[in-house]
Amino acid sequence: MGKKESEMSAMEIDDPKSENSDQILPRFSINVLQLMKSSQAQHGLRHGDYARYRRYCSARLRRLYKSLKFTHGRGKYTRRAILESTVTDVRFLHVVFYMAERAWSHAMEKRQLPDGPNARQRIYLIGRLRKAVKWASLFSSLCSIKTDSRTSLEAEAYASYMKGTLLFEQDQNWETGLACFKNARSVYEELGKYGDLENQVLCRERVEELEPSIRYCLHKIGKSNLQTSELLQIGEMEGPALDLFKAKIEAAMEEARSQQAASLTEFNWLGYRFPVSNPKSRVSILKAQELEKELQGPTAESIAAEKKLAIYDKLFTAYHDARNTIRSDLVSAGNAESVKDDLNGLDKAVGAVLGQRTIERNQLLVKIAKSKLNRKRDDKSEKVTRPEELVRLYDLLLQNVADLSDLISSGRDRKPEEIAFEEECQRKSLAFRAERCFYLAKSYSLAGKRVEAYALYCRAQSLAEDAMGKFQSVAKKDEGTILELKTLSNECRANSCIEHATGIMEEERAPENLSNRISTISLNDTATRVEEYLLDKLDVYESAVGDSNTKTAPKIERFPPAFQSIPRNPIVIDLAHTCIEFPKIENRMQRSRGGLLGRFFR
Repeated sequence: MGKKESEMSAMEIDDPKSENSDQILPRFSINVLQLMKSSQAQHGLRHGDYARYRRYCSARLRRLYKSLKFTHGRGKYTRRAILESTVTDVRFLHVVFYMAERAWSHAMEKRQLPDGPNARQRIYLIGRLRKAVKWASLFSSLCSIKTDSRTSLEAEAYASYMKGTLLFEQDQNWETGLACFKNARSVYEELGKYGDLENQVLCRERVEELEPSIRYCLHKIGKSNLQTSELLQIGEMEGPALDLFKAKIEAAMEEARSQQAASLTEFNWLGYRFPVSNPKSRVSILKAQELEKELQGPTAESIAAEKKLAIYDKLFTAYHDARNTIRSDLVSAGNAESVKDDLNGLDKAVGAVLGQRTIERNQLLVKIAKSKLNRKRDDKSEKVTRPEELVRLYDLLLQNVADLSDLISSGRDRKPEEIAFEEECQRKSLAFRAERCFYLAKSYSLAGKRVEAYALYCRAQSLAEDAMGKFQSVAKKDEGTILELKTLSNECRANSCIEHATGIMEEERAPENLSNRISTISLNDTATRVEEYLLDKLDVYESAVGDSNTKTAPKIERFPPAFQSIPRNPIVIDLAHTCIEFPKIENRMQRSRGGLLGRFFR
């Protein structure tokens, strides 16, 4: 049979409308979105590990090839194409799907490099995305023939997303990319109206992931006017589909900051105006100021604590970048004293602002720890805050305030603003000392040391009242801090009374408790704990290794072995020795020879 005849016969077998076929071949069904989401979440993409997901796709393909007996030769590699006639099992469609996923994850792995892909790596990245588009298109075309209508729609949306991702990365044909993303979104919107609840949730999440890419494409075309803050909010969304988008957002925001940095010529701090001449310093300071607006804006109260901590980390990175640039400019300034003075002042100002934000971040950590201290633990795995942890946090705050105060007071001619700021640092330090003393007293109370706890509560109350008096003496009163100090003073007084009463009760009960303990002591108490080992209970099915969560040694056999009593040889006392008459043996003895020859032969 010729090659063309064999291909025609194969097509006739696969064609359900063929006249020679006696039965209609079944349609395959794949939940493409659920398969993709579960594979990505379980094999690395929950934490953004694209290398692990790529390795999983390769291993999955090897297993599929082996189970389908669809290998490409043992010695010389000969690719076997997957055609319409080849797909006699749903696993062939899985092969095509995981080929697309492997190429896509490899491209994303290159995108996630620390310093970004260079020119050569970017060419390779685009090539892998092209491979992903090729396999996704083949997957869509095969599903349109071999699967049901729902699977075909999902495969079409998957192929549209891959094509839109390629165009998104290439920074070209934004209209075509927008059409691809919109096509995928419309498919998932329709599919989200049907099926079980899990499928509807997945489809809605996919629509939310595609929405930022669509808005960005509209922004690049010119049909949408997105501000920098809006781009930042969109870029904070999570999901593997948004990682390429985040890279574009970051590039766009850097471009916007570079344009806005041209207007940032001075840095204002406590009445000083320091010129900012380096463009890199301008961009870093501008980025930090945008993050500060987000933390201090009207919507700051609605931001979750974990998200605030992440924003603080980005803010610290921006200020550290600015300080590194300023210090490198100081090195290259040479002997220009005026330039060096301006740069030193700018470095001091940025360091002071960084110190203030560090105090704010540590206060947020204190707030989180306090909420966990008084909350009942519903989940056993939830960690409960101990008073010692709050003492450590207040130690950090005191060190931060001391460093900031030293930085402020390091100048010679100080302005009234600097003196007022230093006095504010001293008031904060006194308030932090009162809080630290209070939680140190709590730790002593939990340890049962009543005298020390009572003394520390009294000391904390005295510090809180002093700090409250200083905060009330200033013109611009901080009502929130004053209220906190007042509450702290009341708690100190209440806890000191409790510790005093508890100490007296324990002292009164001490003789009674001692007599009860003595009365239970018995000299003839033989109820000792007997430890059983594996060799002592071979007929019982019980583990001798013990619980894996404990640090006890396994009880297999006693080592070193215990001493055992053994019988010794009997002791015979020979009392009949004197009554026995022994035979004479002189006749058996050798007779001695006399003379010279006798001596010689002896």
